[in-house]
Amino acid sequence: MNRRDFLKTLLTLPFALKAYGQKESFGYVEPRIALYWEKLPDKKVKCQNCPHQCILDEGKRGLCRVRENRDGSLYTLVYGNPCAVHLDPIEKKPLYHFLPGTIAFSIATAGCNLRCKYCQNYTISQVKPEYTRNYKLPPEDLINNLLHYKKKYDIKTIAYTYTEPTIFIEYMIDSAVIAQRHGIRNIYHSAGYIKKKPLREIIPYLDGANVDLKFFTNENYLNISNATLKPVLETLKDLKEGGVWLEITYLIVATINDGREEIKEMIKWLLGNLGSDVPLHFSRFYPTYRLENLPRTPLKTVEDARNMAMEMGVHYAYVGNVPIDHPGTNTYCPGCGELLIRRRGYSIIESKIKTNKCPTCKKAIAGVWK
Repeated sequence: MNRRDFLKTLLTLPFALKAYGQKESFGYVEPRIALYWEKLPDKKVKCQNCPHQCILDEGKRGLCRVRENRDGSLYTLVYGNPCAVHLDPIEKKPLYHFLPGTIAFSIATAGCNLRCKYCQNYTISQVKPEYTRNYKLPPEDLINNLLHYKKKYDIKTIAYTYTEPTIFIEYMIDSAVIAQRHGIRNIYHSAGYIKKKPLREIIPYLDGANVDLKFFTNENYLNISNATLKPVLETLKDLKEGGVWLEITYLIVATINDGREEIKEMIKWLLGNLGSDVPLHFSRFYPTYRLENLPRTPLKTVEDARNMAMEMGVHYAYVGNVPIDHPGTNTYCPGCGELLIRRRGYSIIESKIKTNKCPTCKKAIAGVWK
């Protein structure tokens, strides 16, 4: 989808929701003791939230910019302070096989534990929380906001998204617990760069996830995102084994991770470790942030990647950031080829899935449909 078509889509959807009864303001940085860290000598702390395991002197913050050593204890500076509170179609996450056509109440705080040079949300992910406009919304107020809009907009889920949910995990866990009590599903869009303990503690409250598998080499992860590959692969396996509905996005960046062999190896790993039913989204890169010098990824590149994935056995492969009516955004039955869901941008034009089976050949269609 090009920028013009994307903006047209925004006009028809309830984006940029104002938090009900709340005001925006810079700051609201009220520290709260963090989870997942250990004390070290001389008032140092070691964060155990993500694989960076930042060791922080007193007064210093982690790479994420939102976890700070104060007097020998680690604090989070974004608990209850989202900088984004929006309503999105769930297809924007992207989740194509999880309650399609419904609306996700989407939140994010400032900060991120990666340094992706092509981040499209860098104005909030690559800054301190002091420099974003934030809502003061502790978990109880956050879910009350959701419930206020729930019926009007057919909200079925709360999405932790836009930046990296790992860095506001305390806020996510407490919000997810309350959401679950009200019958609201919890989903998140993550880069998957998280330690096993915090991941396993959030999994019981997660219903769906889309994980960005950014590259399939350590070199690219280190050079472009300041991360490594193995922890992301472990996260994918843990989410799958934990019963979380999982979809994967692979953003193809021209000249960096568009090599056929790298993509082929990635597909082989996914099939061998996660199976053929995990939807795989090949998204098109557009020059942004610190990679504005690179060319836009050719449409044919993502189309070829999708075709290769399906030929290798992936049942549900999609393309993203493409022309609004591209057939590669539709869902087809892997058994008989029947068109099951036809999409236009983030909107569903037609859906034939009434249960979890293809109406023509009766093959089970993987997903969460109701």
